[in-house]
Amino acid sequence: MSNRFTQYILIAMVLGVVMGALIFNYMPDTRADIAADVNLIAMLFLRLIKMIIAPLVFATLVGGIAHMGSGARLGRIFAKTMGWFVSASFVSLLLGLVMVNLLQPGANFPGTLPDKAQSTGLPTSAFSIEKFLTHLIPTSIADAMAQNEILQIVVFAVFFSVALGALPERSKQLLSLIDDLGHVMLKVTSYVMNFAPIAVWAAITATVAKNGLAVLWKLVVFMGGFYLSLMILWGILVLVGFVAIGPRYSHLLRLIREPLMIAFSTASSEAAYPKTLEGLNRFGASSRISSFVLPLGYSFNLDGTMMYCTFASIFIAQSYHIEMSLGTQFAMLATLMITSKGVAGVPRASLVVIASTLGQFGIPEAGLLMIMGIDTFLDMGRSATNVIGNSLATAVVAKWEGELAPEHALGPDDVVPPTMIPGEIPAMAGH
Repeated sequence: MSNRFTQYILIAMVLGVVMGALIFNYMPDTRADIAADVNLIAMLFLRLIKMIIAPLVFATLVGGIAHMGSGARLGRIFAKTMGWFVSASFVSLLLGLVMVNLLQPGANFPGTLPDKAQSTGLPTSAFSIEKFLTHLIPTSIADAMAQNEILQIVVFAVFFSVALGALPERSKQLLSLIDDLGHVMLKVTSYVMNFAPIAVWAAITATVAKNGLAVLWKLVVFMGGFYLSLMILWGILVLVGFVAIGPRYSHLLRLIREPLMIAFSTASSEAAYPKTLEGLNRFGASSRISSFVLPLGYSFNLDGTMMYCTFASIFIAQSYHIEMSLGTQFAMLATLMITSKGVAGVPRASLVVIASTLGQFGIPEAGLLMIMGIDTFLDMGRSATNVIGNSLATAVVAKWEGELAPEHALGPDDVVPPTMIPGEIPAMAGH
């Protein structure tokens, strides 16, 4: 089933490109309407994903943390996780900085530059340390779930699960209910993911039908340099994976190929979350680790987005022939490290982060208008990279904590239940 599902997604991607190109070239008068109608299918799928994200994250996270034991252990796991996230973010930002300086994609930009006074319409005032810190704490867990604010759900779930652990006798039935909810949500997830190939076809068809493939040639140097940088980042992540986990890391790469393709084709890391969680559990990572690390990664470990922030920012500076010293570029890197955290729930998050940073360094915000038209194509690569980075982080933390089950203990199609304790790997039916 897994191999067939992968084939269906690949077929859907190819069909989407072909049909989108035909609509763009042979239906110029109606292509915008057709693209909007077809995109509705992809939007419905993404809404289905959003529908299950909050209860899935809450149930698996609470169930996992409640079974962790002491608060000291939770603190240790949190410290290791954040240490990894900060290190990975720095490497990603630095790689983007190095590559854009080596490739110089904006040095001889062939197109017409937008007027410096033009506005992008992006909410550049949305980011500050004060707003980020206050945004961490939900005013209402119901509102956080309604808005799919993953970081806020994580904060509440941590408090809730620690309280459950502090009242072991009173919380037994409630914890059992939450465990059951986790199993039910995983089943609901399997139903929703059956629609993924159709959604992939719709997303690709709508994107190509609306923009055409020719739009990519206008910024081919920029796109080529960015995807080359992404490939190098993938190589680094894979190399680190083999060093940290060993040869079995190749098994994890096979298990996450489906969420990788879903993230790439829909340009949404969120759409890949359920399948990524499932792949990590099949790999043998304890569900209490994966359900804790993975949601945090959606706010703090967006490797592809991090690299894009420095790459795009310096590209715009190069296009406007703005000289930036090495010290200024490192100051921008440090600024992006801070402003980019907690942006998973913000529409077009990377563009907003870049826009809020450019003005601080005297770079015209209007430069973003050059790349906004192809941002979907760039977001496809960013989203897929984020999936790899978060999967690697989860697997490494699980190994550090001794909660990575031996490879022989799990079959290729086994799924670890949400509250599995290491050493208790029951016989499970294949999915």
